[in-house]
Amino acid sequence: MGPAPLRTSSRPRIIIHGGAGNITRANFPLSAWSLYRTSLLNILRSTSALLASGTSALDAATSAVTSLEENPLFNCGKGAVFTRAGTIELEASVMVSRGYRKRGVGVALVKKVRNPIKLAREMLVRGETDGNGGGNEGGDGDPAGGSGGAQGHCFLSGPTVEQLAEGWGLEMCEEKWHWTKKRWEEHRRGLGDEQVPSWDEVVGQRDVEKLFDDGMGDLDWDGKEYLPQGTVGCVCLDQYGTLCVATSTGGLTNKLPGRIGDTPTLGAGFWAEQWEVHSAPLFRQPQPVSPLQAMLPDGLRETISACIPSLAGYLPLSASTSTFQDEKRPRTITCGAAMSGTGNGDSFLRINAVRTAAAISRFTPNRSLSLAVKQIAGPGGELEASAGDRWGKTGEGEGGIIGIEVVDGKGEVVFDFNCGGMFRVWVDDKGRERAMVFKEEY
Repeated sequence: MGPAPLRTSSRPRIIIHGGAGNITRANFPLSAWSLYRTSLLNILRSTSALLASGTSALDAATSAVTSLEENPLFNCGKGAVFTRAGTIELEASVMVSRGYRKRGVGVALVKKVRNPIKLAREMLVRGETDGNGGGNEGGDGDPAGGSGGAQGHCFLSGPTVEQLAEGWGLEMCEEKWHWTKKRWEEHRRGLGDEQVPSWDEVVGQRDVEKLFDDGMGDLDWDGKEYLPQGTVGCVCLDQYGTLCVATSTGGLTNKLPGRIGDTPTLGAGFWAEQWEVHSAPLFRQPQPVSPLQAMLPDGLRETISACIPSLAGYLPLSASTSTFQDEKRPRTITCGAAMSGTGNGDSFLRINAVRTAAAISRFTPNRSLSLAVKQIAGPGGELEASAGDRWGKTGEGEGGIIGIEVVDGKGEVVFDFNCGGMFRVWVDDKGRERAMVFKEEY
């Protein structure tokens, strides 16, 4: 099951992000960055090893995001932010450039699945055997339409998708498993401490508190200046030439219950595709030659034509003296792009951010994915413009995009962001591990 290898094998590539937003040196000290950097590099290494061993991009990207969901540092899984009502509502998505019928799927309003990214993957893979019908073929009360799957749907949410997860044997949990003290305190500060009970009041007994401990000790940074609104994601290119993007989030801090963002929405927060470009044969342009020009030696003919370019236009042309030569045979080049966005999801939704970047790269001549991502997510780009006069005041428009562009089997890592920082790790063109949060090294 899965995509067959392309004719051209690829060198695996990978980039991972851990969220973006108003991160500054004032509200994010070096000690905090050390924790994030270590965690992200460990996940980068383990995922790179999977890719090197021949693991598919789908399984490698899913593994990376699963590790992020298990790490309370990040806004996903255990460590997700709270809604205004003090509840958890998780989102995840996965998409491949080829090989699966659905290509991309999203899940939302998830509370009781330990790893939403595994649920998204399962929904994608099981799409190969799901029924094609849109009706309830299995009878009343069967959300799977009798097939044990999600029918042809690419987006499911809430109790329906959780029921499928349980039926598929995925690990379930109580909603409180995702809680951490750090996120609760951010929730309290965002709404005003007096409106929200303290962590001790919510959690209760000391033994339960240990269960929900986020493992971060006394590390704290000012939630009034930076309330997480980002996503985590991984983009991989495997040796078989397939791209995959996997993304997961808890959403915006203190979002309204029921709000669904860009992370599970195809084209807004995640995208992967590939296409073929048929290179045209190269020809020398036909050069009309007049009878008078034909009588002249080559060197003199070129001199006269340069001095009197209109000469040929006043004299009759001879088709037999035109030249037309094929210099190169046509060939087919496979191109691809995959991206994951992070930041203010509502802004990504407004401009369908990552699919727009892919379309710019695909349909604009000589426009690389790197330039397209800059146009959307870089300083002064479309995301920033979408905030209007609210830019810099509400968090709207803030965010970044990571991705991989493939041209004829060769992958290039790309990224850009318009806000204070974006947690990111990748392996560069020279095979070196890189880890950054700001535009410059911390």
